[in-house]
Amino acid sequence: MRTFVHGAAVWGVACPRRPSRVDGVTMAGFRVRDLDALRMVPHPAVTLLLEFGAGSPVVDDAAGRQQRGSIVAGPGVGSGGAVWARGENVECVQVRLSPVIARAVLGVSPADLDGAVVVLDDLWGGQVSRIGERLSGVSSWQDRFALMDELLARRHEAGPPVDPEVAWAWHQIVGSRGLARVDGLAAEVGWSRKRLWSRFRSQLGLPPKRAGRLVRFDHAAHRLVAGDAAARVAADAGYVDQSHLHREVRAFTGVTPATVAGEPFLAVDDIAWPGSMTDGENSPVNGTRSSAFAGSAGKRSDRHSVRRRGVW
Repeated sequence: MRTFVHGAAVWGVACPRRPSRVDGVTMAGFRVRDLDALRMVPHPAVTLLLEFGAGSPVVDDAAGRQQRGSIVAGPGVGSGGAVWARGENVECVQVRLSPVIARAVLGVSPADLDGAVVVLDDLWGGQVSRIGERLSGVSSWQDRFALMDELLARRHEAGPPVDPEVAWAWHQIVGSRGLARVDGLAAEVGWSRKRLWSRFRSQLGLPPKRAGRLVRFDHAAHRLVAGDAAARVAADAGYVDQSHLHREVRAFTGVTPATVAGEPFLAVDDIAWPGSMTDGENSPVNGTRSSAFAGSAGKRSDRHSVRRRGVW
């Protein structure tokens, strides 16, 4: 376990030695003695937090709701800087799921989360406490990751995949860093813009245009954390100008680009999620390691397989 120090934040961070057997799953382990008002920055993945320590994380949102214990949050949760996490003596495994596989793993579509942080018990019932007991019962982080990987693989195998057209559109959005045009994606799969919007939102939890904005923001935010100048980030990420970048960062986080550059929620990614800013096929939100167009059930669903299904 490595130590992450960022200002007043001091966390223990563990990473799996091996990639997950499920494409689109990444994990990290955290041990935090004092988690004080951590801003949750919107991310393109679906986030699972499974706690098993002596303490319990608490998540507060702008509506005054508090969620304790193991939670799940859909892509983009925390927009406007509205969601904060805190707690003492927190130990947990955090899982990031590509939206392409999230419906199969969760048992519900990310759209059913309705943009909120949800207690995982509401989805998985008593299984959550049993998972916590098993995580607590092993002393090795690698054993905990193996346990979680087995669980996620089993749920993924039994769950329903998303439409291959939807998966392909998502991979195009991620691979283009959010710059793919919705009209072009719809035309590529032979759907109307309205049909793509409806299927994409119902299966992944957000409409394609919003997905593009979120993916582009995530890329830009990590560039800012890495120390790149805002003007250069704006130009490289496809924003009209630096003011456009400023507006988007504030819309997603409620703060300025300069403040985002110092957010520990993002700064820890270099340790917790190595390779998290790689593009295309290795992106952890893409849902694949071996192919930019791999389907949610591990079967190839690129343009050629879409054509074979009669869409082209």
